[in-house]
Amino acid sequence: MDTSIRIVLADDHAVLRTGLRLLIDNQPNMHVVGEAGNGSEAITQARELQPDIVLLDLNMPGMDGLTAIPLLRQESPQSRILILTMHDDVGYLQEALRAGASGYILKKAVDSELLMAIQTVMRGETYVHSAMSEKLLQKIATQTVTAKAQADPWDNLSERERDVLRLVALGYTNAEIAGELFLSVKTVETYRTRGMEKLNLQTRAQLVKSALERGLLE
Repeated sequence: MDTSIRIVLADDHAVLRTGLRLLIDNQPNMHVVGEAGNGSEAITQARELQPDIVLLDLNMPGMDGLTAIPLLRQESPQSRILILTMHDDVGYLQEALRAGASGYILKKAVDSELLMAIQTVMRGETYVHSAMSEKLLQKIATQTVTAKAQADPWDNLSERERDVLRLVALGYTNAEIAGELFLSVKTVETYRTRGMEKLNLQTRAQLVKSALERGLLE
């Protein structure tokens, strides 16, 4: 009986997937069972193969990684999702963990750290890239202090929600925001909806007024 860790690779760069496959298949206790170039393909692979781990990039054409995470968990509940990305933005890390990812590692990590991350999430633990841990702790501490100091609903927004709503207030379309922030239009729509709900605002006019009052459009 095969007891090795079964992995699906989801990244839009074929050359990177090839390198990852060579690295992983060279390990005695893990192997790649499928590949995907975007979030939709990753969901299909997860549904059909039911892997132990989905190694998932965030920025991919079509459906991106953040959008795919909850759908992957729905289609293959036992699969653990390990994010492999170039983004060292704590906002991305927090969004990924909230969505259900089990780990977050940067593409600049050495091979040994990636393999360790795979083993860690396979044990049911959470793995956060060493370069991100301190940033995350600093942000949590800052958010705690800010929350105590003032009860401004804008402070409850994630960095990405704030970025998206600021651009909305400035008159950018969802497509323009997607290009500006390197996100998919669907992800922008999600941030926009979630942010407006947190601010309890219904219209762009209300958003503009709120942003102006806080000097966010200067």
